Amino acid sequence: MKVRVAIWIYGMVQGVFFRHSAKRTAEELGLAGFVRNEPDGSVYIEAEGEREVLDKFLDWCRKGPAYAKVERVDFEFSDDLRGFSEFKLQ
Repeated sequence: MKVRVAIWIYGMVQGVFFRHSAKRTAEELGLAGFVRNEPDGSVYIEAEGEREVLDKFLDWCRKGPAYAKVERVDFEFSDDLRGFSEFKLQ
């Protein structure tokens, strides 16, 4: 069963290719959704897919790409699907 997850990632996560790496990882996992930089310096992601695949994506988000320094990851699962068809950079 597909679910949606909203993810907030804090730390040194802008200017380190986090969004592009997240998009590539999400696509490799077969997820759909989007990733965007937030004005407060965080990164926000919404992704839809199978729960176990989203858990793998969350594990990746806790580390991020090589130059990122992730300090905190908050997330919230929901059954309220948005029907994303691909994974986009915003």
